[in-house]
Amino acid sequence: MSAGPPLIVCRHLSKSFSDIREGQRVVALNDNTFEVRRGEFVTLVGPSGCGKTTLLYILAGFERPTSGEVLLENQPIEGPGADRGVVFQEYALFPWLTLRQNVAYGPRERGVPPAEARAQVDLILEKVGLVGAENRYPHELSGGMRQRAALARVLVNDPKILLMDEPFAAVDAQTRTTLQRELARLWEETGKTVFFVTHSVEEAVLLGDRVMAMTPRPGRLKADVAVDLARPRDPTSPAFNDYRRAIEGILADGGPR
Repeated sequence: MSAGPPLIVCRHLSKSFSDIREGQRVVALNDNTFEVRRGEFVTLVGPSGCGKTTLLYILAGFERPTSGEVLLENQPIEGPGADRGVVFQEYALFPWLTLRQNVAYGPRERGVPPAEARAQVDLILEKVGLVGAENRYPHELSGGMRQRAALARVLVNDPKILLMDEPFAAVDAQTRTTLQRELARLWEETGKTVFFVTHSVEEAVLLGDRVMAMTPRPGRLKADVAVDLARPRDPTSPAFNDYRRAIEGILADGGPR
């Protein structure tokens, strides 16, 4: 992890929106301040509806804050950019393209020469364990393979930060465990900065250098817990379960920090 200046800085970040059905203004996020350093793996956990995905979408540039500021390398985030790669809960693959064509879409749009693009795609497919499936279409892939493909499609563009919105929520428990292990390995190999949204406290502790816990709506960061455990982590160990119980306790006490 870098000891240099933070990659992302959020200061007093708030977001509200109009609920037409209820005829009122809803505050989704309220006065959030935090930093993410280069190379960190930060997990964000909190109850449903607390604004976790909204916060991630602000970092991605899909949403604008109502007040406060969010900076990437000291520059305001004003929209989506190639420096941020987003991995969604749904796989977001083009069903009419093969796996290779899906992963190659980004390099092609960026004008990368075909031979160079092919080499980049080959390297990423090897990293995520999809060699041999290049010519399959998304409907021919398992859920785990589709999520690996979605991750490969982001990684091939070499973003500075991975923004991941509950990417393993739609797969079975065994596949989820495998994908968590593979993501941890890829993070260590690539040194990418990761901001990972999850409902699972166990997943947050398993993956994160830090676990940020949010209050119920209006979402506010209540705790920022550094996880001082060696990797790979053992979720059955007493030390791991001490962290899990501590964070579950923080979430159970849903009041402001």
